[in-house]
Amino acid sequence: MNIAILTFEGFNELDSFIAAGILNRMKGQGWNVQITCPTAQVTSMNGVTVTAQQPLEFANTADVVLFGSGIYTRDIAKDTSILGRLQLDPSRQLLAAQCSGTLLLATLGYLNGLPACTDLTTKPWVMDAGIEVLNQPFNAQRNIATAGGCMASQYLATWVIAKLAGNGEAEAAIHYVAPVGEKEQTVTHTMSVVTPYI
Repeated sequence: MNIAILTFEGFNELDSFIAAGILNRMKGQGWNVQITCPTAQVTSMNGVTVTAQQPLEFANTADVVLFGSGIYTRDIAKDTSILGRLQLDPSRQLLAAQCSGTLLLATLGYLNGLPACTDLTTKPWVMDAGIEVLNQPFNAQRNIATAGGCMASQYLATWVIAKLAGNGEAEAAIHYVAPVGEKEQTVTHTMSVVTPYI
């Protein structure tokens, strides 16, 4: 199972790293979770530089593609030299986006009029792209999911695991990363948000 976490210049660390951390709980089942970037290195909105594990084209054959957000997403949405490298197919891939990553899904035409979630800053830009923005943290239809808010990355990761490996595996992954003393409530809440969309 190959999973590409699309991570661009100016990325939000919470989007890329929380999703990667949760999804890597499935490494023992053969899941290959990779930080996937358009250049050899990218620097986050807070100055953290990471080396790409895979080039952007890795996403084209991945089973799952997660679009993270960042401070330059509006510029990236206009950059055909970056987005033109992506040839995705929601009929055979799970596509998920968080916050301004939703704008990239919309720009690429993969939302096809589906309502979506995003953060409050990105909301008007996604609406300008003709997409209805929902006032909720997570939404999914068929093989496309969106989430709004930095801490909503847990919902995307949970959805991916539940959809591909079952609710039990998703619950185990969230239980592992949840705060001590809040594990059961966190699992129950996270699954209550995601389960209606599986």
